[in-house]
Amino acid sequence: MLLDAALPPTPLSKVPSIALEAEALGFNAIWSSETIHSPFLPGALVAEHTARLIFGTAVAVSFARSPATMAYTAWDLAQASKGRFILGLGTQVKAHIERRFGMPWPDSPLNKLREQIAAMRALWHTWQTGERLNYRGHYYKLTLMSPFFNPGPSDYPQIPIYIAGVNSGMARLAGEVADGFLVHPFHSPQYLVEVILPAIEAGTINTGRKRQEISISVTAIIISDHEEREFARQQIAFYASTPSYRPVMALHGWKEQAKNLSTLAARGKWAEMPEIISDEMLAVFTTVASSNDLAATLKERYHDIADRLTLYKPFMPGERDSFWKGLINAWP
Repeated sequence: MLLDAALPPTPLSKVPSIALEAEALGFNAIWSSETIHSPFLPGALVAEHTARLIFGTAVAVSFARSPATMAYTAWDLAQASKGRFILGLGTQVKAHIERRFGMPWPDSPLNKLREQIAAMRALWHTWQTGERLNYRGHYYKLTLMSPFFNPGPSDYPQIPIYIAGVNSGMARLAGEVADGFLVHPFHSPQYLVEVILPAIEAGTINTGRKRQEISISVTAIIISDHEEREFARQQIAFYASTPSYRPVMALHGWKEQAKNLSTLAARGKWAEMPEIISDEMLAVFTTVASSNDLAATLKERYHDIADRLTLYKPFMPGERDSFWKGLINAWP
């Protein structure tokens, strides 16, 4: 199980020092999210300032972009980093796609994401081999690639694609077409074992692959002190209020609590929502351990599940340095 870091939402000027420190400490990869900054731009700085550290997007919002724009960006980042880039994609939810990005929500999110991935790989194949571009799907028809717009072959053409999700549909799609699956922070090991991993395995049936060929990257919410406990309670309440995430709560018998959270969120009563998240829920959806025991507890909790593990807490040099050093030193 590889230990990765989450890049905090930070100005680009701070990315080089964060990446250098993450590499020096021994993290395997660093992941950027798409919240208040571009998820891609930090990759160029990671590529330039580090030699070993892998960089990935967790996630880039795929429905906010065309396959071509993502394909060009990934092609450049893979070349610049000498093959250290992972393209992590997520669909976001309808309200954000339509009202934040101004893009249409598809009639079938699964099928559109499947096409986006196939279209990107068609572009990469054309650039690498010189063969004619001829991708035709329901959402995309890509048939034009003149030499002026063709970046040509790459030394690192095999770009891993991970997709993120909460429910079985996206997990099944990962088994069909992706190289990895990014586990949402709102999960339990039981949910992963009983729902997500079987769905990924089901997706591999038609491709002739094994489940083990799909890398599982888990982001884990931890609680090691009182401050983290209250933060985790707020985050779990927020995630559990999302209607499409209710299967996670329902598996553990908390379907009604999930509905109540959705009602409070719709009314804007955010301050009341954490009160619904009990300590029992926190024990299910987070990793509770002292700093000294955290590495061992995480490895025990995810040892048959995760290939990669990232803490939900972003890595920032100068903040809790002893915590990070202790975690890495305890990680074999």
